Amino acid sequence: MYLQTEEEMDFIPIIPLNEHDDDSNADIVIPNELPLLPLRNTVLFPGIVLPITVGRDKSIRAINDAYKADRLVGVIAQKDSSVEDPSVTDLEDIGTVAKIVKLIKMPDGGTTVIIQGKKRFKIGTILTEDPYFKAQVLLLEDEEATKPEDFKAYVATIKDLASQIVQLSPNIPTEASIILKNIENPSFLIHFVSSNLNTELAEKQELLRLNNLQARADVLMKLLQRELQFAELKNKVTTKTKTELDKQQREYFLQQQMKSIKDELGGDSNEREIKEMQKKAEAKKWTVAAKELFKKGIEKLERMHPSTPDYSVVYNHLDLMLDLPWEDYTADQYDLKRAKKVLDKDHYGMEKVKERILEYLAVLKLKGDMKSPILCFVGPPGIGKTSLGRSIAGAIGRKYVRLSLGGVHDESEIRGHRKTYIGAMPGRVLQSIRKIKSSNPVMILDEIDKVGNDFRGDPSSAMLEVLDPEQNHTFYDNYLELEYDLSKVLFIATANNLANIQPALRDRLEIIDLSGYAVEEKMEIAKRHLVPKQKEAHGLKEMNFKIGDKVLEKIIQDYTRESGVRELDRQLASVMRYEAKEFASKGKIKANVTPQDIEKILGRSRYNSDMYKVASMPGVAVGLAWTYVGGDILFVETLLSDGKGELKLTGNLGNVMKESATTALTWIQSNAKKLDIDKEIFANKIIHVHVPEGAVPKDGPSAGITMMTSIASAITGKRVKPFLAMTGEITLRGQVLPVGGIKEKILAAKRAGLKEILLCWQNEKDIEEIDSSFIKGLKFHYVRTMQQVLELALV
Repeated sequence: MYLQTEEEMDFIPIIPLNEHDDDSNADIVIPNELPLLPLRNTVLFPGIVLPITVGRDKSIRAINDAYKADRLVGVIAQKDSSVEDPSVTDLEDIGTVAKIVKLIKMPDGGTTVIIQGKKRFKIGTILTEDPYFKAQVLLLEDEEATKPEDFKAYVATIKDLASQIVQLSPNIPTEASIILKNIENPSFLIHFVSSNLNTELAEKQELLRLNNLQARADVLMKLLQRELQFAELKNKVTTKTKTELDKQQREYFLQQQMKSIKDELGGDSNEREIKEMQKKAEAKKWTVAAKELFKKGIEKLERMHPSTPDYSVVYNHLDLMLDLPWEDYTADQYDLKRAKKVLDKDHYGMEKVKERILEYLAVLKLKGDMKSPILCFVGPPGIGKTSLGRSIAGAIGRKYVRLSLGGVHDESEIRGHRKTYIGAMPGRVLQSIRKIKSSNPVMILDEIDKVGNDFRGDPSSAMLEVLDPEQNHTFYDNYLELEYDLSKVLFIATANNLANIQPALRDRLEIIDLSGYAVEEKMEIAKRHLVPKQKEAHGLKEMNFKIGDKVLEKIIQDYTRESGVRELDRQLASVMRYEAKEFASKGKIKANVTPQDIEKILGRSRYNSDMYKVASMPGVAVGLAWTYVGGDILFVETLLSDGKGELKLTGNLGNVMKESATTALTWIQSNAKKLDIDKEIFANKIIHVHVPEGAVPKDGPSAGITMMTSIASAITGKRVKPFLAMTGEITLRGQVLPVGGIKEKILAAKRAGLKEILLCWQNEKDIEEIDSSFIKGLKFHYVRTMQQVLELALV
């Protein structure tokens, strides 16, 4: 329940007088004609005392004339309170007869009157409109309640609701609830509450219009319930707002105290950090988007308190932005002669790779700017793929950074995590660039073929964006939340096996095959790099002793079987440890290391070529194989035994290899007459083909001619020519097809001491690419048909 404010009406608060005045209304003679007093914003109810300020001329005249006569006036409400000079149509038809209790002349010329409602009336006829409204009125009587018990309940409910509204409304004085409790007259209670109710004028007028007291009480109760709900909601909102304001004021007060303490201790470290960041940012070559993002981040940081959890998240993000070398590039050195000299000094051989790097430098020198190529070095372990990347960086004057991808199985390692996660970090690509402080380094993506994938994502798919020259100028890192230009980075990937690289990723790489080293190359690498390195590593740099070519060749051929030089490096380390021990115990060492010394240090030879000499029985042929660690040789053995004519295959063979054996046998059967073979053998003998080292899985088509030669040798009883190896795929028509990995296979044959090699005629071009000095002493036979193979192989 609210009192109307002064802005809404021209009177002061309602003052209840004697609630039993209604009983004396019978003594008052109310004439049929009354002057009308139009009121704005309020409705007068019977029994209610109301002080009003009269300002309109018509109203002042009506009050003065009524006061001089019987002091009775008809109070009527205006339909529209904004009308200053109302006409008859602007007035309600139901009003209240009021008695002027007191008339007070104010010092400012205004008039204040206190009136009390007496009885309801209805306007009959308007008699005059000037100088004020005068009308013939019809008095209305209140109808008593038809059900007194129900009416009592209504009255009690109205009292309770009104009391609750008073308690919830801080603008209503608490005395109002005391007045409510003491009102005993139901009619006066209804009129008193209706008059003070904070509701629309039309709703109050509707209450006045109702003749039946019970109906009036019913409508009033509904209005009170609505008002109570509104008061409760308003009180709830006010309380909540006040609580929040109190909390904010408390925090502000504490922060001000902390600020004062920090000022006494020498300033706020938070402000110093932000100023330092802004100072660093001024020197950065930002992109427009980066500049805008940094500005927003700093503004957010300034509004935060350092103790809030988000402060460190925003701070770390801005710190990364400042650490990244936006558009900071090292100057490339375009001296091609110097670059070639550096590459030759660091690595022996590898002419194809060196040529590619020099071509890149030449274009860069002429054009001044170009997208970096994405190179991929593929080859066996230990041949210097990773160290070649460092050498390239030195040759062109760029910074070098290595990113190991072996075992990475989460795409967030590449693209970064969202910074909202706890412990979030940028991807390893951006971390590397942040560490190296250059936007155009040489970045080695080591072991790209060993990237894993599981339920957390597929990193090789994330690498597609990094390694695509059309996309990587806008590489998006989830942590940075911004695009970063990787187009100037020279990416060099390394891999052992191309088959393990996703096809879409392989398509983006410029593949450069690095085959294994020949014995001659290994000797040069040992003399130029490995021996000096091991001497220095074992404190023998100043010692004057030599390891001759023959000794190096013995170590390479008798103690290593590899494409690279890692095992050779380990064997040389063993020699150096022995020499260091000799010097430490005896004070001197021999000037030259002899082959006898090598056998004493490293033990008896691990590998030799005698095994190929004893392979003189029929049914044994030597094949050449390619593995991811380089080339290798393998035996194929065939033996006949009595049985029902079937083919047995053992030695952990794959499907392709098994099919090659079946194809070979079928071709031999169909050409038995040409080969002078008795057909009964195929029906009465079991042909068992075995490839030794059964624990090692073997597959591929390149052992086709070896298996065919082995089977034919066993059936015909003719031995295979000693020190002969072969490789090639076969067909049912008797054709020999080319195979891959020729250089590795030829070098493996040379290492093993073989002298003759059978190949498909289409592989001749691969032999021509090999340095002639590496294959010196090897004789090559190029064949087109399987018939030619048998003619050359069988003695």
